[in-house]
Amino acid sequence: MSKLDEVVDVALTDEERFLLDRGLVEWGGPARCTESLAIAIGFDSVADLLAEGYRIADDISKGKSLTRRDWTRALLATEVVFASDVLGSGHDWEATTGLDDASTMRVLRNVQLRLAGVILRPSR
Repeated sequence: MSKLDEVVDVALTDEERFLLDRGLVEWGGPARCTESLAIAIGFDSVADLLAEGYRIADDISKGKSLTRRDWTRALLATEVVFASDVLGSGHDWEATTGLDDASTMRVLRNVQLRLAGVILRPSR
């Protein structure tokens, strides 16, 4: 089994879980993903991003453990959809998620620290 397929539990706050959930679900809303971007984020296609994204979001909301691959895809999808006005939600983010930019950045930085340190850079 690859390290990316290893299931890992990460203790996130409700606020952090909500952010990742919204970051994945937004791709089915105002965001405009391309096939190339979906692949760069770690999905097989835009259709896979939508299907797997909803599954991952549901698992995150329920507090389930995820594979390193799924944690990575959730974080990347959230970072892009929040920040990009061209492909993501951008300026529509607050209206569609209810999260203002300042709160989103604060929570996103916390999530990045938790995931990048523990999940995305596993010891070899």
